[in-house]
Amino acid sequence: MDRTITKHGRLAGVEIRHLAALEAVVLKGSFRSAGVELGYSQSAISQQIATLERAAGLQLLDRPGGRRPVTPTEAGQRLLRHARRASAAMRAAEADLHALAEGEAGTLRVGIFQSAGVRLLPGAMRRYVERWPDVEVRLTEASYDEELLGLLERGDLDLAFVLGNDDPTFERIDVLSDPYVLLAPASSEYAQSSRPIRPREIAGLPLIGYRRATDGAEAFLRSRGLKPEIVFRSDEGGIVQGLVGAGIGYAVVPLLGVDASPDVAVLEVAGIPPRLITIAWHADRTPTPAARAFVEIVTGLGAEIAAGYAHGVSNRSPIRSRRRP
Repeated sequence: MDRTITKHGRLAGVEIRHLAALEAVVLKGSFRSAGVELGYSQSAISQQIATLERAAGLQLLDRPGGRRPVTPTEAGQRLLRHARRASAAMRAAEADLHALAEGEAGTLRVGIFQSAGVRLLPGAMRRYVERWPDVEVRLTEASYDEELLGLLERGDLDLAFVLGNDDPTFERIDVLSDPYVLLAPASSEYAQSSRPIRPREIAGLPLIGYRRATDGAEAFLRSRGLKPEIVFRSDEGGIVQGLVGAGIGYAVVPLLGVDASPDVAVLEVAGIPPRLITIAWHADRTPTPAARAFVEIVTGLGAEIAAGYAHGVSNRSPIRSRRRP
């Protein structure tokens, strides 16, 4: 038999418990602590790692002895990346089977970010509870998409509101195309403008940006070679709009994240693409009827909000929500 083929088949006999042992040893820094974490004896963990190293044909862990922690070799680090993906896939599979067993009752776990939680979620929950009274909806809020997508990948969430992306790990349905608007002090000259404000003009204003420069309109401006002047950073909508109303600066925010205020004018923006709000789930999981019903309700609400957007932006927008990149 070809020795190359034989070598390539070595890892085929590796079990999830061997990969879990590798994860635990690296995380805890010792075989004893890994055993406590997984409910095995220290010798059992040692045997699982030995089996894994024989299968890999390489040393996976450096064992310095004494009280110094066990650390992964380069080979161990590479295998650990695959081990973590495999563990995440198994947890997602477990969640899928659990959801199937519970049928149309049980728990639906939904991840949200702030503006979606304030504007989309209450209406969705009212309709959902009426139609699916036996399903308990558990909500998890996070500030950034990577946290929500991580929870989805590990099977800790069934659905999550996230911004549009092309990660093939997840399936998604569009909920709302949310345009960016410029918040201006009501006393400023821009507050009297009836025309859309363009990116080059925006870059010349003192701006209140998000905490991360890679979020929102700032990232778009910089990608076009513009260098916006950021006078303050915050992800909290109340702070941002309060500072705009006080004349400290201007802010470019999604329309869904705007509170009506007599001190702040809401102006249309031209040339900056809207953010796309989607609702996503793991591509390897089959949404339950209860999850599909939630998606249907949310997309219906998104269509209603979009119909309101079609009437244009006014300086006294009735939308009430919070800021989110």
